Amino acid sequence: MLYNLLYPLHPQFSALNVFKYITFRTFGAAITSVLLCMLIGPTFIRYMQKKQMKQVIRDDGPQSHLSKKGTPTMGGALILAGITLPTLLWADLSNQYIWIVLLLTLAYGGIGFVDDYRKVIKKNPKGLSGKAKLFWQILFSGIAAYVLYKSEGVSTELHFPFFKDLALDLGILFIPFAILVITGSSNAVNLTDGLDGLAVGPTITTSVSFLILAYCAGHSEISRYLTIPHIPGAGELAIFMATVAASCLGFLWYNTYPAQVFMGDVGSLALGGALGIVAVITKNEVLLAICGGIFVIEALSVMIQVASFKMTGKRVFKMAPIHHHFELKGWPEPKVIVRFWIISILLALVTLSTLKLR
Repeated sequence: MLYNLLYPLHPQFSALNVFKYITFRTFGAAITSVLLCMLIGPTFIRYMQKKQMKQVIRDDGPQSHLSKKGTPTMGGALILAGITLPTLLWADLSNQYIWIVLLLTLAYGGIGFVDDYRKVIKKNPKGLSGKAKLFWQILFSGIAAYVLYKSEGVSTELHFPFFKDLALDLGILFIPFAILVITGSSNAVNLTDGLDGLAVGPTITTSVSFLILAYCAGHSEISRYLTIPHIPGAGELAIFMATVAASCLGFLWYNTYPAQVFMGDVGSLALGGALGIVAVITKNEVLLAICGGIFVIEALSVMIQVASFKMTGKRVFKMAPIHHHFELKGWPEPKVIVRFWIISILLALVTLSTLKLR
């Protein structure tokens, strides 16, 4: 909004030329986002407590979690506010990618809101059924994928890191592939959100990594130098990813152990969807699996556990997702969280190193 309103005036007021630069607006969006979340956080938490928006705690999980009963949830709404308002304020609103990623993120947040609402308000422990949740995820990601497929200049190629010229043109298969990436990313982040701040840390590192990847992909000279796909207009997604990382950082102020508020599905589904759609647009779907390796491991642990129990009647892990396995092995919750964060940082460094290793 500021770009669209103020930059056209730069011939008369030269100082407004600064709004031309994505880097300036990225920093502006990040600062706005983190301050917004931190400032309205206490009011939001008090409101959620007043409305009895309390997390339902599983009885079959680690017993230490029972002390968290009564902690307000649906804090993802705070994250969505920290993403939406600064993005609208600092991004170029004539950029189609901004609207695609923002609307998809809000749509996925809406799915999570319905799920949380049924659990917390309607006292339905199952919330939104798995089939219904998956249906809406596929529908919204399918719409986004179709819009991208029909958009002029959008590549349908799948690129592989570490290789300069290796790419596979998916053609019409781009749509189901994009649906798989977005939906899979959303559910993987959702499964990771089981400990105080556990999902937020890897989301921040992944978002910062994709901020850099989006900026590089949108810059013609940098992308040519790095021999990565040039996606005209994708640079604006750096602003969006900055709000994702910064809103998570602001939320972490209240979500760090012991948490004052939980993210809920309204946050985890939205954040995963956001990472997925940005990966699809910037042609970094494979890198998402590397950078978001913590999310991948968490999702795989659940699939392995379910498959093993159905086929053999035995469990591979003490409990899935895998962060509960380590808890039941005796690791204190903060140790699990911080060690997963460290792994996430290392994976982010590996991801960014691929920009030069091609």
